[in-house]
Amino acid sequence: MKREEIADLMAFVVVAEERSFTRAAARLSMAQSALSQIVRRIEERLGLRLLTRTTRSVVPTEAGEHLLS
Repeated sequence: MKREEIADLMAFVVVAEERSFTRAAARLSMAQSALSQIVRRIEERLGLRLLTRTTRSVVPTEAGEHLLS
């Protein structure tokens, strides 16, 4: 696994922990849009939706929970 892929997965974990792209981006000191692109790239690579997004929260899907475990 490439270093970039590991960093992307770690970013996904922070989003899942915070249940918010805004809080996760602040914690990671990065732009929310960049973080959203990272998660979207992981989802596209895996062909799975990992997070259910609403305007108020982010919740891991079953596949997201499986990846976290």
